[in-house]
Amino acid sequence: MEATTSSFKIILGSSSIARRKILAEMGYEFTIMTADIDEKCIRKEKPEDLVMALAEAKAEAILQRLPIGDYVKDAEPTLLVTCDQVVVYEGVVREKPSSKEEARQFLKDYSGSHAATVGSVLVTNLKTGFRKGEWDRVEIYFHTIPDETIEKLIEEGTVLYVAGGLIIEHPLILPFVKQVVGTTDSVMGLPKALTEKLIKEAL
Repeated sequence: MEATTSSFKIILGSSSIARRKILAEMGYEFTIMTADIDEKCIRKEKPEDLVMALAEAKAEAILQRLPIGDYVKDAEPTLLVTCDQVVVYEGVVREKPSSKEEARQFLKDYSGSHAATVGSVLVTNLKTGFRKGEWDRVEIYFHTIPDETIEKLIEEGTVLYVAGGLIIEHPLILPFVKQVVGTTDSVMGLPKALTEKLIKEAL
């Protein structure tokens, strides 16, 4: 469905290139603002609670920098979309790898095994103050990933900047993905169907 860009504005509160790409694919025009928060300060037992808390914290950090009064007066509503994602492996939450060694270990763990991504989307209507968020989980099963593929991925470096060092759409990894229970856009950080639903509800 083609989205009408005239009735409201969107701010994407994320520096993720994948999220930008997905939101643009959905037919939306948007501006970008990033939240500079110390994610390590926020800890929760359950991954679902953690990604929701982080999306909330990002929204709050961005709201502090915005002239909210202007948005309330503005004729068109502006929606702020914030997100977060972690990888869960054997019940343990994984964020961005802290080193090449850690990224290598993460990838070796996934080889012939499986992991899950848990991601959140939070939409805040800056005009009305309405806020709604939900999380989404995707299970990913892998074939055996050869050591030389892992080394190439580490060398190339993208895996060092993503949750759990996990990228399923990468041409080096794609052949070793056995099954994805859920959607690729969700694994990439922005589930389209959920984002669309929350945007509608926020309006």
